[in-house]
Amino acid sequence: MTPPDFDALFTRAGVTGWLCAADVDTGHELGHGPDELLPTASMFKVPLLVEFCRQADAGLLDPATQVTVPAEGRIPGPTGIAAMLDDVTISLRDLAYLMIAVSDNTSADTLLDLIGCDAVNAMLDGLGLARTRVVQGAGEGNARMRDDTGHGWPYLDPEDIARLSVLDPAHTNRSTPREMVRLFELIWRDEAASAESCAWMRSVLNMQVWPHRLASGFPYDDVAVSGKTGTYPTLRCESGVVEYPDGHRYAVSVFTRSFSTALIQPRADAVIGTAARMAVDHLRR
Repeated sequence: MTPPDFDALFTRAGVTGWLCAADVDTGHELGHGPDELLPTASMFKVPLLVEFCRQADAGLLDPATQVTVPAEGRIPGPTGIAAMLDDVTISLRDLAYLMIAVSDNTSADTLLDLIGCDAVNAMLDGLGLARTRVVQGAGEGNARMRDDTGHGWPYLDPEDIARLSVLDPAHTNRSTPREMVRLFELIWRDEAASAESCAWMRSVLNMQVWPHRLASGFPYDDVAVSGKTGTYPTLRCESGVVEYPDGHRYAVSVFTRSFSTALIQPRADAVIGTAARMAVDHLRR
């Protein structure tokens, strides 16, 4: 069967796109540039979540441990603790929830400071995901954008975009659509950590509040969509799992780079869901 014309789809939406989709249980796969190395933006929080759970499984940390995140020195962001004004005392487990459900940068960096990039990358090597790397937190990424351009958010000038090292996969958190799909497959098959931890990760990933990308392609009450988005200037991506009432499960990862530097681009957001739906439909046929 001829695969969908993803190039035409992405071009109509004003983006360049890459994707991978796979049946979680059979391994049957469809790709469009699936091995392209790309920046992950906030999707780096998924491997961080996995290593958090593995350390909890090993008794290296207690998820219920309470930490106080001071008001000063927080990572800027519009959601979660990053947007709060006062000191917050919270468990490590709830930090992990916030970094996924609302993509809270302060929660993610608090956990990354505790766990460390080296531990996350060693875990990825052990899972066979050697091209996926976490090399910096959200705060460092924001600081590098300021350093690269000489000013803060927003970054709209094409010359500024060209200077952003966070958009160069050689110098930032990175993965490929295929490796992101593999990571989600491992979570959904209880192979990324203990069965209990994988079940908890699935529940948290299902709580992500953003409906405008992957989930937009599956607007049905009986289809569950779980995932994690990522966003940098001109970069929009999401990886996750789509679960049908017949029991079939599909891991999907879609990355896009937009031709325009505008902040608000509903077509670029929506094409992630459209492309995912076309890929899953193809696999189901």
